[in-house]
Amino acid sequence: MTKSDRRTALLFFSPAAGFMILFFVYPMFLLVRDSLFDSKTGTEFVGADNYINALTSERFYKSLYNTVIFVIGAVSIELIIGLILALLLSTGFKGSNIARTLFLSPLMIAPLVAGLIWKFMLNDQFGILNSFLFKLGLIDSPQSILWLSDERYALLSCMIADIWLTTPFMMLVLLAGIQGISVSLYEAANIDGASRMQRFWYITLPSLKPVIVVAVLIRMIDAARSFDIIWVLTQGGPNFASSLLSTMIYNTMARYNQAGYASALSILFMIILISICGVFMLRLWNPNKKAV
Repeated sequence: MTKSDRRTALLFFSPAAGFMILFFVYPMFLLVRDSLFDSKTGTEFVGADNYINALTSERFYKSLYNTVIFVIGAVSIELIIGLILALLLSTGFKGSNIARTLFLSPLMIAPLVAGLIWKFMLNDQFGILNSFLFKLGLIDSPQSILWLSDERYALLSCMIADIWLTTPFMMLVLLAGIQGISVSLYEAANIDGASRMQRFWYITLPSLKPVIVVAVLIRMIDAARSFDIIWVLTQGGPNFASSLLSTMIYNTMARYNQAGYASALSILFMIILISICGVFMLRLWNPNKKAV
């Protein structure tokens, strides 16, 4: 590469580099700096005190536990339902285009609006979900289940809303992956007398593995930082039963004005999230391993 080519490459790279420095490197520097200073004054250097306070806080571990349960539960169900819908739509049945449009409709709704919709649906006074369960005879009265104000159901309610909102994304990604599989593989399997389950297990699933890993990884990150739906539905309550790390960080900063502590929580949150995603990729995706 000549000097002229290097200058041209640097010229094209410079806007992206400037963007990264302005909107990522500099904010990260401020975040790390603030985490080392006193939460109230912001001028007194306290070192790792904010991190120690976070790691010894019962509420931090409660929010971390809720975040893990929320991510595992929501993403797992989204993957299963998304895969089933993608396989169904890939058959190309009559009306599949209309069905695909209907399935994708939740993606057109903002998370804040989706949270408001589900807040009304899960309301214990006039919510449609309790009324439906009551008519089916599954509960004694329309007020039997307090979805948003009972510690047993608050996190589950948030998961239900998140699953409804983001399952179409998983379905769309998996459907694109299925349509990218070579038809010749299925034709060869038919000649060999493979059953539908064998074709799925030995052709579809291995071919979809890279797509599944990427889709799950994206959803894990997105679910872990969920805020809009949680805040609209429960605000992390009752008694922190549905508090995630994202809502805890917001409360610490916005309500209690503890910038240093909130910054330390954010740093710990990023470290945990990066570590989990790294382990996930190492365990479930080996690019050098060929599909059977």
